Amino acid sequence: MKKDIQISYEYFKNSSELNDIEKQLFERAKEARENAYAPYSQFLVGCSVLLENGEIYSGNNQENAAFPSGLCAERTTLFWVAANFPNVKVKKIFVVGGPKSAHEKTPPIPPCGACRQSLIEYETKQNENIDLYFSSMNEEVVKVHAVKDLLPFYFDSTFL
Repeated sequence: MKKDIQISYEYFKNSSELNDIEKQLFERAKEARENAYAPYSQFLVGCSVLLENGEIYSGNNQENAAFPSGLCAERTTLFWVAANFPNVKVKKIFVVGGPKSAHEKTPPIPPCGACRQSLIEYETKQNENIDLYFSSMNEEVVKVHAVKDLLPFYFDSTFL
């Protein structure tokens, strides 16, 4: 039996189409991207997170000469937020990434597989969807209304 999966998402041609809080998240992720430590890949990623209490926090990717030892912006940010605000729900996550030379036109940069798995852990833990936005420096934005939309066959604690 063949089945299909459909993913619903929103597309914004540029950041001017975003609402005020989305614009704030976009700007905070862009600012965080500028401080990324990516001397090996030259691929900078920033992430911002909106918590249910209205606070916004951001982070970026951190590389290491021993490549598996680095960490993506999404996990850097989310792990810090979870360590400092363990009982506060995450409402929105905004990711902005691309080559260091921002003049290169790239499509919106989605989270990698490892980040999707980490993000789904927190979405499952809080039993509430997290709006996920991803963009590049040329400001095209994609929004999904749940992390599980990007990882439909996710692994979680129900399998353990």
